[in-house]
Amino acid sequence: MNLREETKAVLNKYGLRANKKLGQNFLINEKIIEDIVEKAEISKDDVVIEIGPGIGSLTSCLIANAKKVIAIEIDSNMVDILKARFGIFDNFEVIYGDVLRTNILELIKDYESVKVVANLPYYITTPIIMKLLEDRLNLKSITVMVQKEVGERICATNKDKEYGAITVSVQYYTSPKIIIDVPKENFLPAPEVDSCVIKLDILEKPRVEVKDEKLFFRLVKGAFTQRRKTINNSLTSSGKSKEEISDILTSLNIDTKLRAENLSIEQYAQIANML
Repeated sequence: MNLREETKAVLNKYGLRANKKLGQNFLINEKIIEDIVEKAEISKDDVVIEIGPGIGSLTSCLIANAKKVIAIEIDSNMVDILKARFGIFDNFEVIYGDVLRTNILELIKDYESVKVVANLPYYITTPIIMKLLEDRLNLKSITVMVQKEVGERICATNKDKEYGAITVSVQYYTSPKIIIDVPKENFLPAPEVDSCVIKLDILEKPRVEVKDEKLFFRLVKGAFTQRRKTINNSLTSSGKSKEEISDILTSLNIDTKLRAENLSIEQYAQIANML
């Protein structure tokens, strides 16, 4: 029985369907699952946090390779399936709850090497990633399936059209890269868009030094919210006048006619520190 048939059989056994509201699309390609675990570099030294495991197609491979798997699942129906399928394994634990409200720090406080691996629901991809990063958890890496467009945006440079506020925010904390392209036919049900797997290696310290993180992120968000404006105009959202912004940019040798997508993360840090 291949993974597509197995997935159908499990869902039929419990009289369930993929829950569209929860963004459930089950991965049915065994080779991709193996590649995810391999490229996430999961070993018996690692504790893995899996978010939204569904019926456990990826979970099974993680259990076989990791020291422990802690699965966080918001769908009580899936929790029942996971307990039935993997409850016999002493290195598996499932937690019923919303990852955005879960105290992950408490879950991992006793472990040294912790990695996140997940097929994320697309509608809350960014909030989940940013929670994991902003909570300053002691993570080695985050390897997640995301919508391809989102993955390209996160991994972009300021020379790419995909470059945006999420690019700067994620790259402040991590070194990201796309590691696997995943066409939509590898899911059941198939989503409307293609996906990719990105790996975010957590940096030991933020990529740039800033005096005030809140100001830095507010500055970046403000610039990209008005990305059609020149940077001289869009940065007035920081509370400074156009003339003051112009003086700061000139002192940093930054062209006042550039737009938000033209500035590197280092330049944003320089501007924030001057402000």
